[in-house]
Amino acid sequence: LANNPADFEQIWYFTRTELLLRDDGLAVWKWDPAVTPHVTDTNNASDGDLLIAYALALAGSAWNNKDYLQAAASMARSILAHLVISSGGRTLLIPGVEGYRPPGRKDGPIINPSYWVFEAIPVMALLVPSDRWQKLHDDGLALLRSLQFGPRKLPADWVSLTAKPEPAGGFEAEFGYNSVRIPLYLTRAGIDDKALFSRLQQGMTVEDDEPATIDLATGKPKDRLADPGYRIVNDVVACVVSGTKLPASVRQFAPSLYYPATLQLLSLA
Repeated sequence: LANNPADFEQIWYFTRTELLLRDDGLAVWKWDPAVTPHVTDTNNASDGDLLIAYALALAGSAWNNKDYLQAAASMARSILAHLVISSGGRTLLIPGVEGYRPPGRKDGPIINPSYWVFEAIPVMALLVPSDRWQKLHDDGLALLRSLQFGPRKLPADWVSLTAKPEPAGGFEAEFGYNSVRIPLYLTRAGIDDKALFSRLQQGMTVEDDEPATIDLATGKPKDRLADPGYRIVNDVVACVVSGTKLPASVRQFAPSLYYPATLQLLSLA
């Protein structure tokens, strides 16, 4: 999105030499510079895989680079083969290859609603045509509309779908740092559902229009998210729902922690 081929190539070199170490074409999710070997967990994370494939597809298309497009298609094939599953009549994205399905997880499948990078899914369908992509998109959106836990009617970061959807055991029952990005992914994908946006925004917002992580059972805020990278998500939703202009305070980008900085850049883009 920054239109910088040299930096992109450097990031891609790191990704393929340090992260693409699995034999199924997916990336390991945990790399720690302070430890040797640097990879401390070889499981993948499906949102990361989607974002890598999507970035490669955009770069390959923008800069006419066949190698990037081939790598994107290869990764899309792996995502479809290993991470897109059918369960209970739904097409789902499991968060990782290991640890989210029976028999290991009796309450599985477990999903993370924030892992649906909606804008990437139509691009995956161009790379590797299959009607399962559209079903993944539609079922992900239907789930988001249905996941309304606690007094604030918010999705949980981790959801068990073994029977009626409920917050998954072994995880905090919260609308947490994962879920904060859901409205941003919806907006970037051009999904126009004002009722869904309004419910998410009202549920995640505390005083002074500040987003927060929320304890689902009580509806009480846990961590207030004052960084401009978090606040801008609410501002983007306000722009979509009611045409409100982004305030100057979030338009200025000053790098902070990696995660809110990423959300702010995606919002500004």
